[in-house]
Amino acid sequence: MLYRNFGQTNKKTSILGLGCMRFPVFNNSNKDIDEKRAIEEIRYSIDNGINYIDTAYPYHEGNSEYIVGKALKDGYREKTYLATKLPSWLINTREDMDKYLDKQLEKLQTNYIDFYLLHALSKDKWEILKKNNVFDFIEKALKNGKIKNIGFSFHDNLEVFKEIVDSYDWDFCQIQYNYLDEKYQAGLEGLKYAHKKGMAVVIMEPLRGGGIVKSVPKDVQEVWDKADIKRTPAEWGLKFLWNHKEVTVVLSGMSSINQVKENIETANHSNPNSLTKKELKLINQAKEIYNSKIKVNCTECKYCMPCSCGIKIPSIFRLYNEASMFDDVDGRKEMYNNLIEVKASKCIECGKCEKACPQHILIRDMLKEVVGLFEK
Repeated sequence: MLYRNFGQTNKKTSILGLGCMRFPVFNNSNKDIDEKRAIEEIRYSIDNGINYIDTAYPYHEGNSEYIVGKALKDGYREKTYLATKLPSWLINTREDMDKYLDKQLEKLQTNYIDFYLLHALSKDKWEILKKNNVFDFIEKALKNGKIKNIGFSFHDNLEVFKEIVDSYDWDFCQIQYNYLDEKYQAGLEGLKYAHKKGMAVVIMEPLRGGGIVKSVPKDVQEVWDKADIKRTPAEWGLKFLWNHKEVTVVLSGMSSINQVKENIETANHSNPNSLTKKELKLINQAKEIYNSKIKVNCTECKYCMPCSCGIKIPSIFRLYNEASMFDDVDGRKEMYNNLIEVKASKCIECGKCEKACPQHILIRDMLKEVVGLFEK
């Protein structure tokens, strides 16, 4: 495993981090984690060099932190840097911040969090946190040792990102970045901006929620086939990120030990500036093909769920995108009608999903487009 300096801290973290939001589950129920397999995966990751474990309050409907806490028993806590996040959307008072941190410490069965983040910051959430004295919370949590380093994860535009970066002496940040998202949200400019400030930068959604590795379009695969060194689509996506010297950790929501093995093998050979000009050109060609096909910029983070009408919004958008990206309207329409119990046409346009969406997707409008394609 390769390691990089974590910003200006004295810590070195594995360039591959384990994201704990996609554990194996029972009966496709996000909250029903297969505890035995999840713990095996976490411990295997640590035994094989991964030392950055990332979870959050809402992952797996609140159960991820419990599982991580169990997995880090028997000496594993001492081998890892543990990251979790303050649920910023639930904060209404200064006391709420202490309440949730203490609850997370209890769930994780630990006395301290190595890397604590303010979760999913946007302009609105940031203003609410400041109004409720978030800086006082940070300073006291650092002073009493409940957290060791402070950062934030981000979902808004570049201007807001720079504003937040400049507002405090952060240790790190977490941004969405991949070869399809170089100009999206913080993007490449934000990555470099934070790095110049001395911050570590953790990457989420490196493979667009798995979107750029599943059912690869023929024209994209033809691009990869031109390479002198043959790689899987996942390898291309990850190596693109590690090629940036500004990237500290790339989080992967791995759901099996086999995925862990594959990604560790890729990480073992991914130094900064290791891709050739020809390889970078191939990545850009693949990017152009994908960008010409995508209809909805959904990463399946599930922040829009649960829908009050029972609509599985991410699943519907996945089928909608695949119909376009893979030129398979008939196949995806069949899957939609066979697998989606509550159709997009059941939307009552309450707008709750749009308020929760980190990508700021106009979900109601897009659901109408789905209706037009799949239900008529």
